[in-house]
Amino acid sequence: MAAELPKKYKAAIYDKPGTISTKVVELDMPEPGPGQVLVNLTHSGVCHSDLGVMTSSWAGLPLPTEEGQVGGHEGVGKIVKMGAGTDAAAVKVGDRVGIKWISSICDSCPACLSGHDGVCFNQQVSGYYHPGTFQQYVLGPASYVTPIPASLSSDAAAPLLCAGVTVYAALRKSTAEAGNWIVVLGAGGGLGHLAVQLASRGMGMRVIGVDADPKKQLVMDSGAEHFIGLGEGDTVEKVKELTGGLGAQSVLVLTAANGAYATSVDMLRFGGTLVCVGIPEGKPVPIASALPQFLIAKECKIVGTAVGNRKEAIETLEFAERGCLKAHFETKKMEDLTDVFQQMHEGKLQGRVVLDLS
Repeated sequence: MAAELPKKYKAAIYDKPGTISTKVVELDMPEPGPGQVLVNLTHSGVCHSDLGVMTSSWAGLPLPTEEGQVGGHEGVGKIVKMGAGTDAAAVKVGDRVGIKWISSICDSCPACLSGHDGVCFNQQVSGYYHPGTFQQYVLGPASYVTPIPASLSSDAAAPLLCAGVTVYAALRKSTAEAGNWIVVLGAGGGLGHLAVQLASRGMGMRVIGVDADPKKQLVMDSGAEHFIGLGEGDTVEKVKELTGGLGAQSVLVLTAANGAYATSVDMLRFGGTLVCVGIPEGKPVPIASALPQFLIAKECKIVGTAVGNRKEAIETLEFAERGCLKAHFETKKMEDLTDVFQQMHEGKLQGRVVLDLS
């Protein structure tokens, strides 16, 4: 007989949207509707995107974040209850599953039908006008939660549900192959150190990591062949020097800094690809080095990527099962979340933070 669920549970909300502030409150236990599962979350990663949503600092957001919003989008836990119509679902009570940035999709729009469910026209986003994963219980579609492999601990799996799948999707769009040089801008961050691992250990690429000097050890330990500190001078010239004067096949911008985008295209070799991932805050600024003359002369291209699709999420976890991918993280409690965001805002974090929601 299943254990009786509590009537109340803990959650961290954005109590003063527009600022860095969270508050732990008690919420009423939800009931899964048709096609839904109720998940008892034990861990949630904390992503830079959560900071952008909480502070309403992304100019592209259609509406400011509401007071009382439960943030988060990297949750892992066990299914404790199934809604009506889930008898044929691939998951069942007791299974460990993950909740991603895209909480649910329509499965019928042109994007979904072509395998681009990460940009579903009718998507619901975890932590933005839909309850996120900074809480002990959450609802999700039985058809869209991600199964967690038995060999992965819940805290280690959490950051892979956004950071991991995002960089995996970016690398797949990069046009880089085994043996090619790639540059990872923001290589010591939550996304960056995972991209370095996947590229070098999972895909056989040669990685040049760029970030603040104190992050060198993490970047090198993650598998980078070279590290360029932001205090070392002309990054573009150093990239060209390391790549025999040609430049890299791909540059991944995993930081939200406009300055990183400004020099990114100059680092590409002929036929190279710039992959845009990090979303700068404030008023949108064009990529300074993306001159048509340069792109035409060197036959380079620029692509954007969101969070990957459900297939890429499963494949990302498979890389982790094989030992090619392991998030560097520290564990914090829900009550520490405001301080975590403050450190993130100040650029002091290395790797990721995972909340223990117990």
